[in-house]
Amino acid sequence: MMLLVGLGNPGASYARHRHNVGFMAIDEIASTCGFSPFRAKFEGNLAEGIVEGEKVLALKPQTFMNDSGRSVAAAARFYRLKPSDIVVFHDELDLAPGKLRIKTGGGVAGHNGLRSISAHLGPDFRRVRIGIGHPGDKSRVSSYVLGDFAKADAEWLEATLAALAAEAPRLLVSDEAYAAAIGQRLAPRKPAKVSPSAAPSDAESKPKSHAENNRESEGATSAIGAALRKLLKP
Repeated sequence: MMLLVGLGNPGASYARHRHNVGFMAIDEIASTCGFSPFRAKFEGNLAEGIVEGEKVLALKPQTFMNDSGRSVAAAARFYRLKPSDIVVFHDELDLAPGKLRIKTGGGVAGHNGLRSISAHLGPDFRRVRIGIGHPGDKSRVSSYVLGDFAKADAEWLEATLAALAAEAPRLLVSDEAYAAAIGQRLAPRKPAKVSPSAAPSDAESKPKSHAENNRESEGATSAIGAALRKLLKP
């Protein structure tokens, strides 16, 4: 069994915040993979599904970000899950918008949701870091993460969430498999190569001169005139 956790803050006023991209990822995964509707459990909203024949849980803690660990720990105890069975999706200031990093363990880099989970479970859970970019000034960080995504973010955000959801079954294989599949899905497509046989010949591609165009025009006019004379001949 695997537990997927999205980090965010509860309530409609927070729904489009950059800090809530973990909730957005979990919602997309649950929808794409056909999970059950979310219901209140473990101080959070919980959904269940079957992925590649294995039971998978999706949890959105409703404790507010700073106390996310209470909800995650309650679910982990109930289902007897190890930290390696838990995958946490969260926003990451130190990654450019749309960039992803997937790892197990490590520090919390000032993220209060990760800090809370680490305090309850230790650091050895799996993390999917979703880049939201940095405002450039430390004094603006709070208002930035607690602000809505801009309209200009829509394209990369939708593509990233769709890739995270579509490749979710790869999490059952390994973090590396998940990262590789997402990278391939999000990689820009190269233009198709034109085969030599399909390329225009020199004669076709070379522009015609003014004299050549005139000769063709005169020839066509002459041919039309000859045909008309033949039709009108008594």
